[in-house]
Amino acid sequence: MEMKAVVSSTGLMLLFAWLSPSQALYFHIGETEKKCFIEEIPDETMVIGRYRTQLWDKQAGSFLPSTPGLGMHVEIKDPDAKIILSRQYGSDGRFTFTSHTPGEHQICLHSNSTKMALFTGGKLRVHLDIQVGEHTNNYPEIAAKDKLSELQLRVRQLLDQVEQIQKEQNYQRYREERFRMTSESTNQRVLWWSIAQTFILIITGIWQMRHLKSFFEAKKLV
Repeated sequence: MEMKAVVSSTGLMLLFAWLSPSQALYFHIGETEKKCFIEEIPDETMVIGRYRTQLWDKQAGSFLPSTPGLGMHVEIKDPDAKIILSRQYGSDGRFTFTSHTPGEHQICLHSNSTKMALFTGGKLRVHLDIQVGEHTNNYPEIAAKDKLSELQLRVRQLLDQVEQIQKEQNYQRYREERFRMTSESTNQRVLWWSIAQTFILIITGIWQMRHLKSFFEAKKLV
């Protein structure tokens, strides 16, 4: 799984982080700033995101838990730039969505601007944890609900992992096919451009030869 921080409303920022599906990160945002991340997700895959915010306290000189009045807006777009989730949450929140199109999904977060007076001139730290596929399942809860033994639960986990691996393989084949089509299209354009260049050179050469011939004839050199 690849996750890339790509957009900031106050400027373009490119950060790349290779994360396991259960690893979290944190980042800082300002009053009018938006941070977006790109997540490559196979189709029909559940994604769960959890976040919590901390405010910079000048007196304490450290980040402290945010006040309940502070909100975060979460917006998620699919590879076709279609909004599949746009919702306002509190200072701590959890969002869930299921991908229906394989590819790069954009996950954007920004603070509630109407509450920003709470930390004017300060910084907001956001801890973000995104889990994809079988990592979204709460297996202890599933075992308790379905009354599964330890062996049955392990089999359930292995089946979920195999299903997720199949989805990842299908997504990689999809990416390979798109790359092949792009390469073929590029090669075809290069071929036609080379043919056009050759044709232009031939036409230019013929025109120059006729022009020189007319010039010499006019001067009665030939």
